[in-house]
Amino acid sequence: MTPGWYRDRPVLVLGGLGFIGLNLSRRLLASGARVTVVTPDRSVHAGEAADLASSGASVVDADIRDADAMRRLVREQDVLFHLSARSGAVRSVEDPLTDLDVNGRGSLVLLEAIRAGNPGVHLVFAGSRLAYGRVGPEPVREDHPTDPLCAHAVHKLMVEQHLRLYGRLFGMKSIVARITNPFGPGQPAARTDYGIINRMIHLAMRDGALTVYGDGRQRRDYIYIDDAVEALLCLGERATSDVPIYNVGTGVGTAFIDMAQSIIAIAGRGRVERVEWPLLAEQIETGDFVADISRIKKAVSWAPAVSLRDGLERTVSFYRAHLAS
Repeated sequence: MTPGWYRDRPVLVLGGLGFIGLNLSRRLLASGARVTVVTPDRSVHAGEAADLASSGASVVDADIRDADAMRRLVREQDVLFHLSARSGAVRSVEDPLTDLDVNGRGSLVLLEAIRAGNPGVHLVFAGSRLAYGRVGPEPVREDHPTDPLCAHAVHKLMVEQHLRLYGRLFGMKSIVARITNPFGPGQPAARTDYGIINRMIHLAMRDGALTVYGDGRQRRDYIYIDDAVEALLCLGERATSDVPIYNVGTGVGTAFIDMAQSIIAIAGRGRVERVEWPLLAEQIETGDFVADISRIKKAVSWAPAVSLRDGLERTVSFYRAHLAS
């Protein structure tokens, strides 16, 4: 990120009280940006909303599907981070219409608001590694064919296509970050639809069972939240009408079972419990996924700085201190 680039810039963060959004909003405030955080219902995250407001952010209750609200909010913004989404691969297959309404229609409402009122804004869209589907053991480049296995991934890809269309037709400037598996401090224990590392850390801290489906040998690319946020900030400067796509990960794969055992060792509590795959979860399981991050490294000189081990230790320490207080 260019030093000082965000200072005094008006920045809108949709989904700013979610796990990634909260950490991003705090970092933007520390960078001197004039931050507006949008959330469907701040009462669900009252403590986080109060914390951001006390640090200088404007916190607004609004649904991304509300066209009037989106038109008001996007005006006079320089950068817009679109992190608002209904998460959960299994949940998206069980209830695809709601996923489509929030992630698909909601995003289109947003794009129409931008087209009408602020077509020059830099839009950063949080995509997903699920867009690739099953890819095998080798690191995956951004030009790999997409083959989504769940409704959530289909709808994320649909938004990417709309971004490219609006770039061609109206010159709107966007950029896509296909994020792998972020983890780190700040995700409440009640959120179970995403963030498997954080979920397992919460379970281990309570000396609970860490559920592993099958043999747990599938590899994942886990990225510490500070690194993911830094990547998003770097991309915010680079949005263009060509809508480039970047993987945001580490390029390192770790077997699920090894990750779970590392959490137990660091927390000093918990146990692994192997179970059979639930049928639907097995049907949409992608297997190994490791991101090739050479494109983002070259484009914005970004690289992850926190190893999985270091990130796990930091996250366990955070929740241990939080529980103690």
